[in-house]
Amino acid sequence: QVQLAESGGGLVQTGGSLRLSCAASGRSFSSYIMGWFRQAAGKAREFVAGISWNGGGTSYADSVKGRFTISRDNAKNTVYLQMSSLKPEDTAVYYCAADGDSAYIRGYGYDYWGQGTQVTVSS
Repeated sequence: QVQLAESGGGLVQTGGSLRLSCAASGRSFSSYIMGWFRQAAGKAREFVAGISWNGGGTSYADSVKGRFTISRDNAKNTVYLQMSSLKPEDTAVYYCAADGDSAYIRGYGYDYWGQGTQVTVSS
């Protein structure tokens, strides 16, 4: 099993930047595909970005391409989401998740989830 804990959320102005971190504990972090998701108030949770076990592959939602960057440090059991050029529509609770069942990055089927961190972008 993997336990996940996000941090780094907060309030930022439009155009600003934030870096989210997700610390993992448990076994075999480096064997999991990791993803970031978000859920805005009144909306369904959506896939934001994913990264392969060794960081060699990434995938992004169209809405964040060119603005967000996902990365991981397997030595620190941590995955990051660098968010730039933030917009009010990026406001949501952001969750990290681990996928131990897939050989490729996908937007569903993740096994383990963190508790989420709030990101609010003011206009």
